[in-house]
Amino acid sequence: MKIGTPLLLTFSALLAAILFAVPLGIWLYWKPGVSNGILYFTGLLQTIPSIALLAIMIPVFGIGTWPAIVALFLYALLPILRNTLAGLRSVDPLVKKVADGIGMTRFQKLKWVELPLAMPMLLTGIRTAAVINVGTATLAAFIGAGGLGEFIVTGLALNNTSLILRGAIPAAVLAILIEIAFTLLEKAWVPKHLRFK
Repeated sequence: MKIGTPLLLTFSALLAAILFAVPLGIWLYWKPGVSNGILYFTGLLQTIPSIALLAIMIPVFGIGTWPAIVALFLYALLPILRNTLAGLRSVDPLVKKVADGIGMTRFQKLKWVELPLAMPMLLTGIRTAAVINVGTATLAAFIGAGGLGEFIVTGLALNNTSLILRGAIPAAVLAILIEIAFTLLEKAWVPKHLRFK
């Protein structure tokens, strides 16, 4: 199923990026001395053109789904990592002092104070990564991963606009639906007074 492939690619890579980047962001928050270097490196990954990054994956992972997931994972790292770190750093220092004053450990403060207050920004990073991945996943057809990108690749080869639109329009709709889903998720998880207006 064509629509199932971009969903598989997007959310597999997104889940892996969340599981990697959020803990890394927390660690960088505790170790600010090394944060700039790691953010710079993940930022460099974003400067590599999508199709080039996918091509780089082929010698290592071959063609098909795996190289696409790895490439999408790398693209998703920066927004999630940057927003996790920025969200934690934006927590009011006074609130942190209060948490220290009542005897919270570092992990208790993270769980009950810092992460909840950083959640709106963290979710924004995940949302950005998801939308980026939906667009980039269409290019995965160039390395045999299939999906909606097959229509676009074939349409380009045949100079067939309707075939291109057959892949491009569902991809755009999918990105919009993901945006709406994250808006609903934010309403469910984040208290009203903490949401971005």
